Amino acid sequence: MNLELDHVFILVEPGAQAVDRLLELGFQEGPRNTHPGQGTANRRVYFANGMVEFLWVRDAHEANNGPGRDLRFPERSQDPQASPFGAIFVPRHNPVSQAMPFPGWHNQPNYFPPPKGFHVGANSQNLLEPLCFYFPFQDPGVPRPQPERNSQRITEVVISTPSADTHGVLALASKCVGLPVLCTYRLAIQTGQEHLMEITLDHHNSGRIQDFRPALPLILRW
Repeated sequence: MNLELDHVFILVEPGAQAVDRLLELGFQEGPRNTHPGQGTANRRVYFANGMVEFLWVRDAHEANNGPGRDLRFPERSQDPQASPFGAIFVPRHNPVSQAMPFPGWHNQPNYFPPPKGFHVGANSQNLLEPLCFYFPFQDPGVPRPQPERNSQRITEVVISTPSADTHGVLALASKCVGLPVLCTYRLAIQTGQEHLMEITLDHHNSGRIQDFRPALPLILRW
């Protein structure tokens, strides 16, 4: 599949205090960002071959009424049964294929110049399942940060959801891998009893582990 994982996100409380715990563990935070028209803001932690985004709703009215309203971020952030996760994919090779990698719909956000919108998986209305986005371009047409990155490489991401794959999106998304030039890493989206994201860095070479539950449905191994 001509698809690779660019980054993942977790919906968190405003301000993303969970990132402070990562800083206490010695990781470095990258630049922050906001998403006009989507009503969200973030904190970001960059690794050698990817990024983890901690996303929250900064303006519920904008999120419910702007071009990002069908992403239903306020509902996801308020419903304890909803998946707080998202996975963002990009093309693996140029030239970019016009075919979308999974069924879905087009979203044109305010923060990308038209026509550079992104493709949203058809399962977006099922709050039990993680969101899947596909950016069918290499250059979004806006400045991109060149952050200082943590030296570790992401080697595996596992996302668990208590929902079945209602639209086939998750099965197709799970066939992708990470940035092959830097370090191929595996994404698995699986059925589980609870919403959980497990991220492994450097194949867990140091033997360290941090379970952020119950504050955050995240387990980090490095």
